Amino acid sequence: MRALAPTLVSIVVMLFVSITPAQSPYDVRAHYVKREVYIPMRDGVKLFTIVYSPRDTTARYPILMTRTAYGIAPYGADQYRTVLGPNNELAKEGYIFVYQDTRGKFKSDGDFVHHVPYVKGSSHPNESTDTWDAIDWLVKNVANNNGRVGQWGISWAGWEVSMGMIDAHPALKASSPQAPPQDQFFGDDYHSGGAYQMMYGFNWMSTNARARTAPSERPVERFDYGTPDGYRFFLAMGAAANAKKYFDDVPTYNDHMAHGTYDEYWQARNVPKDLAGINHPVLVVASWFDAQDFHGPFRMYRALKEKSPGNKTTIAVGPWTHGGWARGDGDTLGHVRFNSKTAAHFRSEIELPFFNYYLKDKGQLRLAEAAVFETGGNRWHDHDQWPPRGTRARNLYLDANGRLTFTAPANRSETAFDAYVSDPRKPVPYTAETTTIEGHLFMVEDQRFVASRPDVLVYETEPLADDVTIAGPIDVTLNVSTTGTDGDWIVKVIDVYPGDAPDPTPNPQNVRMGGFQMLLAGDILRAKFRNSMSAPAAMVPNQPARLQFTLGDKYHTFLRRHRLMVQIQSSWFPMFDRNPQTFVDIYHAKDSDYQKATHQVFRSAALPSFVKLPVLGSDAPSSAR
Repeated sequence: MRALAPTLVSIVVMLFVSITPAQSPYDVRAHYVKREVYIPMRDGVKLFTIVYSPRDTTARYPILMTRTAYGIAPYGADQYRTVLGPNNELAKEGYIFVYQDTRGKFKSDGDFVHHVPYVKGSSHPNESTDTWDAIDWLVKNVANNNGRVGQWGISWAGWEVSMGMIDAHPALKASSPQAPPQDQFFGDDYHSGGAYQMMYGFNWMSTNARARTAPSERPVERFDYGTPDGYRFFLAMGAAANAKKYFDDVPTYNDHMAHGTYDEYWQARNVPKDLAGINHPVLVVASWFDAQDFHGPFRMYRALKEKSPGNKTTIAVGPWTHGGWARGDGDTLGHVRFNSKTAAHFRSEIELPFFNYYLKDKGQLRLAEAAVFETGGNRWHDHDQWPPRGTRARNLYLDANGRLTFTAPANRSETAFDAYVSDPRKPVPYTAETTTIEGHLFMVEDQRFVASRPDVLVYETEPLADDVTIAGPIDVTLNVSTTGTDGDWIVKVIDVYPGDAPDPTPNPQNVRMGGFQMLLAGDILRAKFRNSMSAPAAMVPNQPARLQFTLGDKYHTFLRRHRLMVQIQSSWFPMFDRNPQTFVDIYHAKDSDYQKATHQVFRSAALPSFVKLPVLGSDAPSSAR
């Protein structure tokens, strides 16, 4: 399977969706008047803002605002967007749409700080106070507004929505943080399991985080890799800190390289700790196949349930990539089909009614607390909580001869294990594509391209006799050892199609779906963080250690005659930086620090290794006869 290979510029637009393409046509210029203004903040800094107001001035309209670090083009009073707001259905309804360059970015004044921490009671401005000041100015200075404001935004702009929710302006009546990063050390953007998401970090920093000399509407030129082969580029680059030889004007990258553990730098940027007292309705949006900010929306949903229990919070999750609900129909992803237009459904049946109800008193809102799409079964569900009621944890155990079974191992010998040699100089690729950009479609990519490697362990069930539906977080327990003093462990859960699965129609790439190994879930744990993300500890050579981590939430049905597969490996390159397999500061590792190591994964009664699945229904899954 081949994934999408967009340019970095298209990635910035696609990931962060400052301009939303592929929606129904609408003549924005005919219905809206554009105005460009500078809005003063409490410290005197002025933020560049574009306001689109309905030409019809006989009514009052709510304000719908997004704030972003990715630019609010097109700039110029005579240059109009083709899509207003989250989608043009809202434009047709009549809103005042506001776009703002955040502090220190594009045409706004001030200094840019990457995810400036929120500090309650501080006199220093932050994104929470900037949002408050912007809203206050808008409701007082924009004609024909009805005094109600809503926020929406994807990715960085979703994080801005998070900030605006904290100590919110009283006019803020509805917020929709969409794919909002919530903790950049725990599964959002830059890290997962203590490992650095190097390919993404390099791409983002080289374009979006460079120091600037003056405000400008022009984006920084994208980095020229000099090759389409990202695997070779990053292998030759070596340790993550060596990226600085390609750009010396990116302060944030220096910060990342100086803070290799979950220290005060990252802890201050943990959003959920500040989500108490949120008292206006929130629509959190997530996607099952988000490569950048998969964990953030679920972390936000759970924090709101805990810290603001009376809040009207809805989480909506569909089968999309990062931001995919805002563009296109959402009926396919790569070679996987969902049998309905899931993105169009979200925009018309979830997003539009949410804002209309809370900002315009229009319609009857029938949103459940969890509006979630079940992949595999390809159905939408409404639940009164997430995960839904009625799930039962079932352990799926690694067994001898590559078997995967719901029966616990009977072999009590600690010598029951599988082993492989992990060589940092020949890391396992994360995609079959030749690319310098992390991309998106690897999230559902056919894993047959690595299944035969000697450094990838493969386990699978027999064909299923009945459908098996999971709903909730997939957790992992591995008992492992290594001849080194550190190592990474990647676990992937895969849906294996039967041999006679039909090919796509049409099929210009000649894709064969028989035996297709669809990646469903996968994540990484850097072993030195097995006990604490703040206090790494070396592995003791040849001594078993327990690793426990999560692959995140899924709502998926493994259909009858499909198989469940688990793959285990120790590199996922160049998406994540390589582990030298010696206990060192990995970001600044020397070439000599990178050593081969033999890893063992145990599968005995005394030292079991298993994936814990949240199976919906009480019956144990069985195999086909």
